[in-house]
Amino acid sequence: MILVFGGTTEGRKAVKTLDEGDGRYFYSTRGPLQEIECAHGEHISGEMTEPMMTEFCRSHSIKLIVDAAHPFAQHLHTTVAEVAAKLDIPVIRFERRYSQIMCPGIIWCDNYDDAVTKMKNTDVHRLLALTGVQTISKLQSFWTENETWFRILDRDESKNKAIQIGFPESHLVFYKENDTAKLIEEIWPDAILTKESGDTGGFSEKVEAAAKRGVIIFAVRRPKLPDRFIVVDGRHGLRREIEQRLPEFYSLHIGFTTGSCAVAAAKAALTALLTGDKRNEVSFRIPEGETMRMAVENVEIGSDSATASVIKDAGDDPDVTNGCRISATVSYASHPGISFHGGKGIGTVTLSGLGLDIGEPAINPVPRKNISDELSAIYQGGLDVTISLENGETLCDKTFNPRVGITGGISIIGTTGIIRPFSHEAFIDCIRREMDVALAMNCSCVVINSGGKSERFMKALYPDLPPHAFIHYGNAVGETLEIAEAKNVPRLAIGVMLGKAVKLAEGNMDTHSHKITVNREFLKSVAKEAGCSQASLAIFDTFNLARELPALLDVADSSKFFPRLLELCHRHCSKIFHNTLEMALLADDGKILSRIEL
Repeated sequence: MILVFGGTTEGRKAVKTLDEGDGRYFYSTRGPLQEIECAHGEHISGEMTEPMMTEFCRSHSIKLIVDAAHPFAQHLHTTVAEVAAKLDIPVIRFERRYSQIMCPGIIWCDNYDDAVTKMKNTDVHRLLALTGVQTISKLQSFWTENETWFRILDRDESKNKAIQIGFPESHLVFYKENDTAKLIEEIWPDAILTKESGDTGGFSEKVEAAAKRGVIIFAVRRPKLPDRFIVVDGRHGLRREIEQRLPEFYSLHIGFTTGSCAVAAAKAALTALLTGDKRNEVSFRIPEGETMRMAVENVEIGSDSATASVIKDAGDDPDVTNGCRISATVSYASHPGISFHGGKGIGTVTLSGLGLDIGEPAINPVPRKNISDELSAIYQGGLDVTISLENGETLCDKTFNPRVGITGGISIIGTTGIIRPFSHEAFIDCIRREMDVALAMNCSCVVINSGGKSERFMKALYPDLPPHAFIHYGNAVGETLEIAEAKNVPRLAIGVMLGKAVKLAEGNMDTHSHKITVNREFLKSVAKEAGCSQASLAIFDTFNLARELPALLDVADSSKFFPRLLELCHRHCSKIFHNTLEMALLADDGKILSRIEL
């Protein structure tokens, strides 16, 4: 369960992103006026104190908080941070994007008291305040002495609040989109007061309108966010962070294009070349402007060049390059601008129509521009950028590249930077194609996992297998077994997390939470059959989540219950897949609760 604090444009985007998944959430706003449809969530309203928020999170088993509230909701940010720290809940901050404003005349203020002092010292007597109704009381010492207009939302609630404070109704103006220029020409204030509200708050529009008319600009800086917040500035980053912390919230996971991987590797390489800093993670902007983060596998620095590599994570999309190593070598050049070169595993263009000259490396125009924008932001000199993709020469035959005239390797593609699988059918096709790749690569064993977390744990058990041997089945364990059976996979290993195993053991081959819920009576019968104590049997009447069982059962009963549970899972899976079948039962922290090896 996720708790979202919204009431903003970012809040609406958060709801849209969460509704792409299958999990449940609460969407909280300060007041009841925002109209919003939550397909899988519940809209609640009312301000929460720290004790109220703590109790709400406890009683509703909140596992993650998304703070998509206004940047200036400082009290809420602080309360969220305190509750999250107390309950050990991660917080994702859905932040606004802040464009760089080329207006050196802005007078920046740390808070509203600072703004009042600076406006008085600057001899401002006519002010247009664009800071909203909540700031009228904070600026009272200014507007009681100087002629001031406040722009507020055209709502009775806002108007009544202003009048109750004592602000003259005649000096209230109501918000209309992009109306700052018109208001300035009607009022002709000495100055405007705004706040650093980001792109969705219209900050650029306000500043540009005032600067063009020679009006002084005072701007209140946005408050600093708590250190524990994980910051994203778009829907892709929000979804990816949720997927990493609550993998089962989405049945299909997004991934990165080869283009994004090349951007991340190139930026990590240039950073190392300029600073000597070998980063293990790099932030970069995808083509639409959203900031994303990607792990860096390795960085090597030479005398006039540096090479960085990343491992491609395609999510649950059918992609033959998933798990491949993509590298970028960046070196200083005497020529201006950035030149691109194809390294090992990158194809060559042999036909026209792709937006690239014949003979050029198959690095598509959008990734080229994305790389150029990111590198040029930190270095303005000439650069040579060489992109490589491990095993690209072999993998290219499993793509459509030969049909479009790309030979000798893979192409670096991606118009959005993000791979988004859209349907169950696409997911099953992904599994089928990944199984083909694993067999074509002569993998000695194919390992299927519910998702990224279980894959990490299974890779530790099968360290000698290549990345292509590991395939995600999501909730579709039955269909994945059928594919493996049809393709006559000689040896299959299944990594199953405890939350799915308690459903699979009962014979449910689709473990989606909307279709199958945990059957406590069934699990109690398994424990009884395994010879567990009466004290342990009582636990099955009251536990909430399957992941809690390892901590609730004592060592003796754990050694009885979990092997029996896995044995039942293996029995049901063996009815579908008849070749060698190994299984591992995994706890949420990666501990191997039981294992069947053949």
